[in-house]
Amino acid sequence: MSVSVTSGRIPLLEEALSLYESVGWTAYTRDPQLIQAALEGSTAVFCARDEAGALVGLARILSDGAAVTLVQDILVAPGQHRSGVGSLLMDAVHEASQGIRQLVLFTDAEPGHRAFYEANGLTEVHDLSSPGRAFVRYL
Repeated sequence: MSVSVTSGRIPLLEEALSLYESVGWTAYTRDPQLIQAALEGSTAVFCARDEAGALVGLARILSDGAAVTLVQDILVAPGQHRSGVGSLLMDAVHEASQGIRQLVLFTDAEPGHRAFYEANGLTEVHDLSSPGRAFVRYL
């Protein structure tokens, strides 16, 4: 199955909600206006669609265009896991972030995530040669 990644248009709210729900991200799906505002306020949203046009993956970034890009969301429909869709989305993120000093991503500690992010050029903070610190506050 062929998948293409595009940017420039955010997905319809219904299809975004369906994708977020499929991966269990209920913090977004409980508040549809939140996800709509988040998509509209993103620097870029990358949509992965299958041959039929169905949304099978999404990545969204926030960036100042010079020093930092934050990968806020990257998700792939469960039926597309391990098919290369996530890597296609990360390729789009890397391309949009060329010349930017830091690419930052926060994620949960699920074991499979680490291998995916390392395979796509990211390093966990505590593994850097000069480790930094990361702080977060969830509201």
